[in-house]
Amino acid sequence: MLTNDRIGAVILLAFSIGYGILIYDIPLLPFQAASAFTAQTLPKALSILGIILSLILLVTSRNQATPDIAGFKWLNGVLICILMLIYGFSVRPVGFLISTSLFLILSEYTLGERRRNILIFSTIPVVLFFWYLMSELLGVYVAPLPEFLMDMLK
Repeated sequence: MLTNDRIGAVILLAFSIGYGILIYDIPLLPFQAASAFTAQTLPKALSILGIILSLILLVTSRNQATPDIAGFKWLNGVLICILMLIYGFSVRPVGFLISTSLFLILSEYTLGERRRNILIFSTIPVVLFFWYLMSELLGVYVAPLPEFLMDMLK
């Protein structure tokens, strides 16, 4: 029987399998091949965990609720997908800080949040924290601003 839980489990299973297949595209340096922990280790663990949890949900689900799609806000879902596409193409030219902030603010607005304080103060600190985490703590360079602004600041 097609239920809400089983639909979610199948979607999670498909995503986890696809993610697991794409992990092997992550390049490893020659000296990393014999290492216990590489750039592929955590993604592999997440993929396996996702597959196991989705199979458990698929097999053990007792929820009998059938999907009711009449109340879905399809336009909001489509707008969020469009925003994700625009975000993906704009991160490099616009910079992480601006594009991620705009993406989150516009996504929250699309989902119904209208209070400016919430829109700004729930996104800007998060974006700054993740940029700091990636660039300073993890050592992954992420361009914070567009190139022309970076040149002006130098």
